[in-house]
Amino acid sequence: MAAEDLVERRSIDVVPDDERHGTAFSQFTLWLGANLQITAVVTGALAVVFGGDVVWSLVGLVLGNLLGGAVMALHSAQGPKLGLPQMIQSRAQFGVKGAVVPLLLVILMYVGFFASGSVLAGQATAELTHTNDTTGIVVFAVVTAVMAAVGYRVIHVLGRVASVICALAFVYLGIRLLDRVDLSALLGDARFDLPMFLLAVSLSASWQLAFGPYVADYSRYLPRTTSAKATFWWTLSGSAIGSQWSMTFGVLVAASAGDAFLANQVGYVVGLGGTGLIASFLYFVIALGKLTINVLNTYGGFMSMVTSISGFRGQKVLGPRGRAAYIAVIMVAGTAVALLGKDSFLSSFKDFLLFLLTFFTPWSAINLVDYYLISRERYDIPALFDPHGRYGAWRWDALVVYGVGLLAQLPFLVTHFYTGPLVDPLGGADISWIVGLVVPAVLYWALARRNPPGPGDGPRAERGVSPTAEEAPAP
Repeated sequence: MAAEDLVERRSIDVVPDDERHGTAFSQFTLWLGANLQITAVVTGALAVVFGGDVVWSLVGLVLGNLLGGAVMALHSAQGPKLGLPQMIQSRAQFGVKGAVVPLLLVILMYVGFFASGSVLAGQATAELTHTNDTTGIVVFAVVTAVMAAVGYRVIHVLGRVASVICALAFVYLGIRLLDRVDLSALLGDARFDLPMFLLAVSLSASWQLAFGPYVADYSRYLPRTTSAKATFWWTLSGSAIGSQWSMTFGVLVAASAGDAFLANQVGYVVGLGGTGLIASFLYFVIALGKLTINVLNTYGGFMSMVTSISGFRGQKVLGPRGRAAYIAVIMVAGTAVALLGKDSFLSSFKDFLLFLLTFFTPWSAINLVDYYLISRERYDIPALFDPHGRYGAWRWDALVVYGVGLLAQLPFLVTHFYTGPLVDPLGGADISWIVGLVVPAVLYWALARRNPPGPGDGPRAERGVSPTAEEAPAP
């Protein structure tokens, strides 16, 4: 393949049929590789670190990965049908300019995940390069930005490589861990605690739901004829298996190692595997796993920034220099946050995950209800780029529903810096993400059903119209 074919030319514009390629299985390898990594290990460990037992932490993590993963995979199935990045679809719900509201929050998410991933990857990179953590973070960030600039094809190649190498490494580490721990004792000390169980569910659900705002970015090049069911199941299986595998390892490490793991997550995991060449290989694996997911975060942040600005400037196509500039902004911002927060990573990351969940569950609910139940999987693609078209500039009804979805979660939210008033009556359990999915989904569905748009009504015209040459066809 020529270099010019490897470097992506598309950004937020529609991918033409003659440029579509690949199979739904590519979603499995990408999301498996993206989840077999150290931050997912730490996420699973948090369920035990904050008071859960092994058995119910594992059950809660499985449940959260399946529930959150199903929502995430429904977003992935939109990619082949529309040929568009994920967040530009939000213009159909919030308006061409109104979509900037969830987009700004999404960009903050990408910067936060870039930063959290860079902290752990920077430690591994520092060991490989025999430098310090700060240098490791910077080197890792630069490599991430370069790969994100190349784009879609290299991202999927990276996913395939990571899925194999990281899977082999995790099998090896799992064997080493089981040699050290008394598994029967850990599993025998089961004690159900509802708040801790729901914390485990929330941790893994938030992990999965956080992929929702960019998951279709990586399925949009699949042929239009790709089965939505195949896309859904391959995405869900790759993401759920990869994340649960990593989180299970994290639970067992945290339960058996305690403070030794908390003091240095990367060092402990590598030390578990061995020394010398084996240790170097494991540092490489940690850096590779984080590179895979951080490239996704950088690429997704780039797409979201372009979508936000183009809603006001009317820009569809972006040149190489513009692409590099957007990616550089994500890299610099994420690196700065990583350097500032590297010494308080563990407690900050847990609150960051749960706080993110507050903002993205209402968006997911509104997007999925609109796409699958209201628009019946069809959008007027040209209107997504026209603030005077069918979807208008601002859809205040959807924005109000989104705001209500945010506020409805606050009484049930549990973080270090805020705890809602209804948490204590529930025994300390955090069910905010469930409220954040259900309330806006019901409100948006009821609003759309009571006020169905009709043809010729401008911004509120029917979004399920018969497809034109530029519209996404019905399945």
